[in-house]
Amino acid sequence: MSDGIVTGEGVLLDARPTSFASRVLASIVDVAAIGVAAFLVLVIVGQTSFTPSEAFVRIALITTLATVTVIIPTTVETLTRGRSLGKLVAGIRIVRDDGGPVRFRQALVRALVGFVELWSSAGSIALICSIVHPQGKRVGDLLAGTYAVRVRGKAPARTAVPMPPQLAAWANAADVRRLPDGLALSVRQFLARTGTLHPASRVQLGTQLAAEVGRYVAPLPPVGTHPEYFLAAVLAERREREHAVGRRTAQRAADESALLARLPHGVPDPVD
Repeated sequence: MSDGIVTGEGVLLDARPTSFASRVLASIVDVAAIGVAAFLVLVIVGQTSFTPSEAFVRIALITTLATVTVIIPTTVETLTRGRSLGKLVAGIRIVRDDGGPVRFRQALVRALVGFVELWSSAGSIALICSIVHPQGKRVGDLLAGTYAVRVRGKAPARTAVPMPPQLAAWANAADVRRLPDGLALSVRQFLARTGTLHPASRVQLGTQLAAEVGRYVAPLPPVGTHPEYFLAAVLAERREREHAVGRRTAQRAADESALLARLPHGVPDPVD
């Protein structure tokens, strides 16, 4: 699987898996924070004259164990979208495999599995799995469909590929939907570094990419079109169509929301 998310223009979003050391640091900070909170609770309870029974102590221990190992991690990751105090310090975030923020379901699965692989095994299971897996996933990540990514540091600025004016009409009528994301990413990277390539290598690679892209585009551009102009037109058109789909989706959601907010049976909405 790719280490990032590919957009319609073939841009790979910066979502690099974090290192094992960063995850260990985040875990240590989280455990320390929970320990401090537990100590404060014990101090407060110790100031009271309440003498608990044996049954109360057992119930309190079970409740505390469930709260520390499941309820608190699930709540924190859900509310912060994958950033606990330790992850904030380490500069990492837990995201879904598609790059989106974690939800309650993913956070709950991670916490439930973490009770065994983190707490019961003293982290040994998570350690082995994180070292073996190429993205540093632990068992909870595998079952929940998540992984930890780096969020610290500024991503390099990327400029949009412009549409060659002479190919705008052709691109508007062409079918570019079948272009694979991986190939679009290769084209995007090639166009971004054309100025640094040797002229012979630039021509060879541009011609090769144009031939590969041509297998997924119909109709082909006019005869004699420069390969780099062809590639730029395909990416620019693909980007514009993806943006158009996003705008239509947002407008449809707004229209549906407005319909749901209206009063039923033709009753006019109140005037503010």
